[in-house]
Amino acid sequence: MTLEPEPAHGVVEQYDCGEAWVVVAHGEYDMGTIAPLADALSAAAREHPKVVLDTSDVTFADSSFLNLLILAHRTTTLRLVAPGPQLRRLLEVSGVDFFLEVRATVEEAVAS
Repeated sequence: MTLEPEPAHGVVEQYDCGEAWVVVAHGEYDMGTIAPLADALSAAAREHPKVVLDTSDVTFADSSFLNLLILAHRTTTLRLVAPGPQLRRLLEVSGVDFFLEVRATVEEAVAS
């Protein structure tokens, strides 16, 4: 049995989910790896009134990721799904958790 390694660099998936566009982020995001996610969120925000960002598989995020969330929040209705402990701590320390809406599941985020 061969196990695939976790993605070290950000990998992005996207799909339509009813009234929202879902972007799924995988791996690590910093200044060197944020571009594909930034492109996906920017395009989604231009075309959809609600964007759901599934962060359940984000293993690391820094201020580049945080800045991207703030920019996306300014241009669309953004919902974050299931941030892990490191990302949740980043949101808390920066105070961004005060205005970003976090949900437990994609379904919950789409419905809210």
